Amino acid sequence: MKKQETIQHIVHWLKHYSDQSGTNGFVIGISGGIDSALTSTLCAMTGKQVMCLNMPIHQHKAEYDRGHEHSIWLKLKFPNVTSQEVELTEPFHSLNAALPEETRDWLTMANTRSRLRMTTLFAFACHYKLLVAGTGNKIEDFGIGFFTKYGDGGVDISPIADLMKSEVYALAKEVGVIDSILVAPPTDGLFHDGRSDEDQIGATYDELEWAMKFIANPHDFSVLSDRQKIVLDIFTRMNKANQHKMVPVPVCIIPDELK
Repeated sequence: MKKQETIQHIVHWLKHYSDQSGTNGFVIGISGGIDSALTSTLCAMTGKQVMCLNMPIHQHKAEYDRGHEHSIWLKLKFPNVTSQEVELTEPFHSLNAALPEETRDWLTMANTRSRLRMTTLFAFACHYKLLVAGTGNKIEDFGIGFFTKYGDGGVDISPIADLMKSEVYALAKEVGVIDSILVAPPTDGLFHDGRSDEDQIGATYDELEWAMKFIANPHDFSVLSDRQKIVLDIFTRMNKANQHKMVPVPVCIIPDELK
C-alpha cells in the first residue's frame, strides 16, 4: 500500500467534498478507537474546521481516556481542531425509562446509544455547517455490517470505508496516532464493560479480512482449516443477516398504469 499517497488522496477528497458542498469542515464522534482516530486526523489534515465530540454514555474508562488523550494530541498538532464533551448518560436514562420494558433488551439499548450519538453529531453539524464524517471501515460497512443502522451508520461521508482494518492501522501509524489507541483491542463503545469487537463477533479483523478476500476470489475449500471454516461461516452469516444495512432503503415503485 502506498501509504503517503493514500493519505493525501483521502485528504484531498475530503477537502474537495466539503468545498463543493459549501460546508465549513467536519464533526466526528471520538470513541478512543483506531477508526475514529484516523478519520479525525485525516479531516484535520484538510485544514478545514474539525470538531471532535466525546459523547459518553456509561463509558468504559479506558475508552474514554483514550478518546480524551487523542483529542488533546489532535488539538496540539492541528490549530483547526476543537473538541467538546456532551454527556449523554442522563438523556439515555430518560429514553430508557420512556420505552416499554419489553423493548429494553441489551441489543436494542446498545443501538439506542449509537443513535443518540448520531442525533448529537447532526445537531452540531447543522448549527456549525459541518459534515458528519463516518468512521466505518470496509469490513464493518461492506463485509459483516457491524454498525448501527441510523446510528454510527448515519453519516454524510465515509472517508475510510474502502480501507480494510489492516490498512486503517497502517495509515494510523503513518500519521502518528497515539500508541494507546494503536495497541488497544477494537471496541464499538456501546457497552459499559468495554467488550471488544472480537468478543462480539467471534473472529478477529485479520480473520474477517481473509474471509472477505477469500469469498471474492474463492479457492479450494477442501484445504481450509477448521478455524478458517468457522470464520467463513461467521462472515457469511453476518453478511447475509446485515444486508439490510448495506443496500439502499427499499422503495415501492408504482407502475405507470396506476398513476
